Amino acid sequence: MNEHYDLIVIGSGPAGEKGAAQAAYFGKKVALIERAPYLGGAGINTGTVPSKTLRETALYFSGLLQRGLYGLDYSIKDNMTIADFMHREKAVVNREHEIIQNNLDRHKIDVFWGEASLKDTHTVQVHATNGTDTTLQADIILIATGSSPFHPPDVPFNGQLIFDSDEILRMEFIPKTLAIVGGGVIGCEYASVFATLGVQVTLIDSHDQILPFVDQEIVARLIAQLTKLNVRLLLLQQVNKTEERDNQVHLTLQSGEELVVEGALYASGRQGNVSSLGLEALGIEVSKRGLIVVNEKYQTTLTNVYAAGDVIGFPALASTSMEQARVAMAHAFNLSYKDHVSAVLPLAVYTVPEIALVGLTEEACKQKNIPYVVGRTYSENNARGQIIGDNGMLKLILSPDDKKLLGAHHIGELASELVHIASQVIAANGTIDVFIQSVYNYPTLSEMYKYAAYDALGNIEKWNRDHAPQSQQV
Repeated sequence: MNEHYDLIVIGSGPAGEKGAAQAAYFGKKVALIERAPYLGGAGINTGTVPSKTLRETALYFSGLLQRGLYGLDYSIKDNMTIADFMHREKAVVNREHEIIQNNLDRHKIDVFWGEASLKDTHTVQVHATNGTDTTLQADIILIATGSSPFHPPDVPFNGQLIFDSDEILRMEFIPKTLAIVGGGVIGCEYASVFATLGVQVTLIDSHDQILPFVDQEIVARLIAQLTKLNVRLLLLQQVNKTEERDNQVHLTLQSGEELVVEGALYASGRQGNVSSLGLEALGIEVSKRGLIVVNEKYQTTLTNVYAAGDVIGFPALASTSMEQARVAMAHAFNLSYKDHVSAVLPLAVYTVPEIALVGLTEEACKQKNIPYVVGRTYSENNARGQIIGDNGMLKLILSPDDKKLLGAHHIGELASELVHIASQVIAANGTIDVFIQSVYNYPTLSEMYKYAAYDALGNIEKWNRDHAPQSQQV
C-alpha cells in the first residue's frame, strides 16, 4: 500500500497532535503514526498528567494542607500501593484520550498504529504489531516521538525496587524509605510527593544545588519545606554503586556511606526516542542522547523533515512542544499566522509547594550585569493565603530605570497558574505599573502582585539613593 499525504506526523504526544491538527485545519491531508497502543505520548500516559494527579492525591490523603489549619493529621494506611491512589488518574487519562481522538477525528487525520521508520526523505514505513507493513509518502514529515528516561549503564533497573521516572508509578508498594538520584524537576517533584505520603526520602545530587535554573531564594524556601517533610538532601554526592540485596537497594556513595532503602528512583534526564527511525542513514543529525538537531524553524538537516517536542531537547515542556509544532507546520506550509515560539516561556515545577517562574532570575541579572531591583510579598500577609494556610512568596525582578518587569518567581499553591499574570506583562514589555493600577478581587492570591510591586517601588527609591552621583548624595 502506497498512499500520499501532505504531512506525516510520527508520534501523538502534544507536539504530534497539535502539529497534525494545525496542518489539517488548513486543509492538508495528514497521517499520524503512533507505536504505543494509546494516544497522547508521555505527557498523558506516563509523565505529566499521572505524576501531577499523584501529587494532588497525596495532598488529599495526607491532609498536609489542612494540618496547620484544622489540626487534622491523616495517616496513610499500611500496604497501600500507588495504584490505590491513582483512581482519579485513570479517569483523567481516559478523558484526555477521548479529547485527542476527537480532535484527530474532527480534522479527518488518518491514524496508523505501529513502529515508524524513514526509508527516504519522503517515505515512511509503518510496521504494525500484527507484522504487516504499510508504506506512506508525504511532502513533509514531522518527527514528534518524544523521549524516555535515560538509564545510566551501571544501574540495574528492574521496575521492582529500582525505578526510572516512567516505572515509578507502576511500583507495587509504597516504600517506607526511598532514595531519589537527581535533583532536577522530576527528582524534586517526586521527593516532595513521596515525603508528603510519609515516606522517608533521601534526595541525592552530584551538583552543589538542586533546580539550578530556578531563582535560588525560591530554591532555599523549597529546601526549607522539604526539610519539614523530613527529606534528607545530599548534595555534591555521586552514587558509585547500586545493588539489590535481600529485597533492599544498597547505594554506595562517593563519600563512602552506604544507604540502604526499600526503593530507588533514578531521575537522570531523558533521551530522544529515535533509535528505530533510521535517521542516521538519511543524514539527519542526532546528539549522543538521541536529540534531533533543528534550526529556528524546527527543520532538521533534511529541509522537508521537521522535529518538535521532547525529541529536540530543552525545554521539553508540553506547552512549548505544542508551539514548536505549530511554528514548524506554519513554516512548512507557508502559513503566515505564526512564525516563532514566544521568547517568554513560563515554567512550573510541581513540587509541594509548587514553584513557577518566568523571565530573568536574580542570579541571571548578576551574571549579565543587568541592573535590577527586587519586590517581594508573602502568602502569610495575604488574606487568601491565610485562609488556605499557604506559606509562599512572590518575587518580582524589575529594572530600576523604567520599572520594566524582568522576571517573576513564585513558590506556593497555584503558582503554576499565577505566573501567567507576569508572563503576559513581560511579553508586552510592561512595567510593574500594571500591577499598581490593576484591581484584584479580594481575597485572592493574585493580589500579591500589587503588594510585591509596592515593595519594589520602595526598593527603587533606595536603589536610586545608593546609585546617585556623589554630589547628590546627602
